[in-house]
Order: sequence, then C-alpha cells, then structure tokens
Amino acid sequence: MFYGCLLQTRLQAGQGYGNTLNCVLTVYRNESVVGFFKGMSFPLASIAVYSSVVFGVFSNTQRLLSQLRHGDPDSTPVLADVALASMVAGFISVGIGTPVDLVKIRLQMQTQPYIQANMKVNPTVPGFPVYQGPIHCFRTVLQKEGIAGIYRGAGAMLLRDVPGYCLYFIPYTLFCGWITPDGCISPNPSSIWLAGGVAGAISWGTATPMDVVKSRLQADGVYLNKYKGTLDCILQSYQNEGLKVFFRGITVNAVRGFPMSSAMFLGYELSLKAMKRDQTETNP
Repeated sequence: MFYGCLLQTRLQAGQGYGNTLNCVLTVYRNESVVGFFKGMSFPLASIAVYSSVVFGVFSNTQRLLSQLRHGDPDSTPVLADVALASMVAGFISVGIGTPVDLVKIRLQMQTQPYIQANMKVNPTVPGFPVYQGPIHCFRTVLQKEGIAGIYRGAGAMLLRDVPGYCLYFIPYTLFCGWITPDGCISPNPSSIWLAGGVAGAISWGTATPMDVVKSRLQADGVYLNKYKGTLDCILQSYQNEGLKVFFRGITVNAVRGFPMSSAMFLGYELSLKAMKRDQTETNP
C-alpha cells in the first residue's frame, strides 16, 4: 500500500495547501509537470518485489490455513482465514514498505519549507535539494540515523497496513462472491476488476488517518525532528490542526486506490489461473 503520489504526500505532510486543486496548481506552478513524479523512481523499481511478496504471503497463508482447517489447501477459505492471512500480509509488508516509502517521502518533501508557529525554518538553501536521488537519500539517512531512521514511521505504517489489508482483501473476497454469477467456478475479469477497485477505494479511504501520521513522521527528518513518535505525532497534529488533519488526502487516496487495486487484483488472479493451468498440463 505504499505506492502513493506526490499530491497525497504534500497534502498530508506539507503546509499551505488548502485543498487538492490548490496543491495541484501550486506544484505545477512551482515545479512544472516533473514535480508530480518526484520520488517515484525507487517505488517503481521495487513495486514488482513488493507486490509479489504481499500477494504471495496472503495466498500462501490462506492455503496453509485451508489445509489446517479442511485438509485441502485449495478449498474455499472462510472469512476468518482471509482476515488472518490479510493481517500476516500487512505485517510482512511493513518490513519492505517502510524504507521505500521513507525515501519517496523524503525526496518529495525536501524542497518544501518547514512551517511551525508561522515561522519558516530552512536549514538548507531554498531550491537546493537535501538528497541527490533515492540511493543518496537511503545512504544519508542510514549514515545519520541508522536502521531506526530507515524504519522511521514503521509503527504508524503497521497500524495502517494490518487493518488496511484486512479492509483490502476481505471486501475484495466478498464483492467477488456477490457479483460472480451462480454456477461459475471463478470470477470473470470484469468482476475481478470491479471488486478490486472497490476494495482499493475502501482500504485506502479508511487507512488515511494513519497514512497522515506515517507521512508526517517520515517527512519530519528532512529538516528537524519535531515528533518523538507515533503518539506524539497524533497529539501534536490534533492540537495544532484539529481532527480534520487526519483526513487530508482522503479523496486522492480513494480515487487512486480504485484503478491501482483493479490492476493489482486482475494481474494476481490471472497469474494464479495461468499457473494452475500450467500445473494441470504438466501433471495430467
């Protein structure tokens, strides 16, 4: 779930953006079209590994639970097994996703002024990035902050992804069951696409509050360390900006969650079908 866009990061961790449209116009005016793609090279390079691990863990955990419960790994899993497999996938995803998300957010936020109590604090010269690229960012954070720095925001990400993946895979499973015609062994591609999109919108929409906290914690170290941890970030954000701060970027999250998840689930299901077909042909 860590593949977000610059707009989401700026809205959640930045200052001075009234709404999504204002954020779009400000980024375009100050940084042109290139600005919308800042920090995405590292996530794009690792998306295949991340997705395969998450979906692989979910699928294999689900098969293991079906084997233990029914004696057949291919039997239809009960909802409790789907939920447990989702939680395991969410837990594992944090180990891979936190460093990648941190690099992405640091690169996206490094040219933004840090504003506190109507005062701008700019330790670096405006217009000159702190990091030269994803590898330099990763190496710099590791040298200055150690492993703890690389995994800054992991607690918030855990609180986001464990329930987030439950609200990702469970709705998908339920919607697939509801919209698949009776008598069909497996859902058709259009059903997969629709169910995956709805599940993605639900998951990303409900994950927004902890996504805000995670983004703020990871962006914090670009200039100075304002937050001591997840709870401190929640309290400071609430005290300074009220409850509405935790819903920043919810529209962007929900809208982008639909097509992204549709493609992910469609690719996942088609890959499973292809592998099962090859296995059947190999072992008639």
